[in-house]
Amino acid sequence: MSYQLDDLLYLMERLRDPQHGCPWDLKQSFASIAPHTLEEAYEVADAIAEEDFGQLAGEVGDLLFQVVYYAQLGREAGHFDWNDVVDGITRKLVRRHPHVFPDGNLRTPPGTLRLEEQQIKERWEQIKAEERAEKSGAPEHLSLLEDVPRALPALTRAQKLQKRAAAAGFDWPQVTPVIDKIAEELDEVREAIGRREHDAVEEELGDLLFAMVNLARHLKVDAETALRGGNEKFERRLRYIEQQLTAAGERFADTPLERLDALWDDAKDEGL
Repeated sequence: MSYQLDDLLYLMERLRDPQHGCPWDLKQSFASIAPHTLEEAYEVADAIAEEDFGQLAGEVGDLLFQVVYYAQLGREAGHFDWNDVVDGITRKLVRRHPHVFPDGNLRTPPGTLRLEEQQIKERWEQIKAEERAEKSGAPEHLSLLEDVPRALPALTRAQKLQKRAAAAGFDWPQVTPVIDKIAEELDEVREAIGRREHDAVEEELGDLLFAMVNLARHLKVDAETALRGGNEKFERRLRYIEQQLTAAGERFADTPLERLDALWDDAKDEGL
């Protein structure tokens, strides 16, 4: 027998049963579950990055359970339930795909409308802007940056902020001035370091990182993905150094920097 979604919803009800449920689950709230949701989302991303598809189904299941958890908490508080969640996302996706559902009806057979990818993206952003205006209640005071989540990883949020501004025309048309801006921000970091002003250094470094994200966006590279790749490369090479030192009977902490640099270059030559 294979369990179905209804079984998972029932399981969640049992876990939150005031008399016979799990003590840990009964103590949870929206706020206490949120960090777990972020962790599960990253574990899904890690499984995809590693192409560990045998593990991916389980990680996606863990993430799904987070949604089920929120639906149960929402039902108990009288805010919303699972049906509201499913109905809301289905209506939103039908609305945002007029090229697939031209009359706004999920069950209508596909039509003959064909749009280019850029047209689809533009229409998607237009519909999202209309939705933000409806939610705000005061479209005339609506910020371009409305509802960009503050809890996003900083690199991802920077990219989203820049995309919003760019969609409204606030963007360089070419990549050259973006690179020039990075050089300018780097000079300002050097100046702040020279003044030995820690707060200024932090601020200028933030500007430099923001400019680097802008370069990634112009080059159609996801900054978060790029940095993840850089992290993994660093880890591979450092582990190589550790392995070489262990094989030679040497301790990392006692090894001169020149020797570590040489081993780093060896790791690069090995293609790590």
